[in-house]
Amino acid sequence: MSRKVISTFFVALDGVVEAPQDWHFPYFNDEMAAAIGASMGSSDAMLCGRVTYQEWAGFWPEADNEMADYMNNTPKYVASTTLEAVEWQNSQLLDGDVPAAVAALKRQPGKDIVMSGSATLARSLLREGLVDELHLMIHPVVVGEGAKLFADGDKHALELADSRTFGTGVVYATYRRAAAES
Repeated sequence: MSRKVISTFFVALDGVVEAPQDWHFPYFNDEMAAAIGASMGSSDAMLCGRVTYQEWAGFWPEADNEMADYMNNTPKYVASTTLEAVEWQNSQLLDGDVPAAVAALKRQPGKDIVMSGSATLARSLLREGLVDELHLMIHPVVVGEGAKLFADGDKHALELADSRTFGTGVVYATYRRAAAES
């Protein structure tokens, strides 16, 4: 059995995933913290694109909490065509053929590989059939502008694997590739 790549996003009702730090926090509660903790517990590696990597590398090494321990100590694989090196502890640059590198990571023994944010990378890996599940925390807010998870023209057959609603109105939905697309 191969590892799964699980792509997680905070999503506004209008599909925006950009800058969740500007609209997500009023909806954060213990239920959401538990869901995020469960995701961390089922994974032993993170995958991210350059923008997410640079944002996190500038924040997490200085943080001092349980989440920081996970973020700093978990192996991180960074997909980038512009970075020449990664310096945040436990980080490795995936250069060259990123889909081939991710496919190779999936074949290695271990737990799941979680990818938070990194919409551009998620879109490209979805097109390649390398994302096994999408974990979407759909927030009851319309942001009005910003990057969306799916670009115009993207088409993917997905099936709902699980859903629940948090007390704040956030819907936590797990989708996986539909059998026809697997």
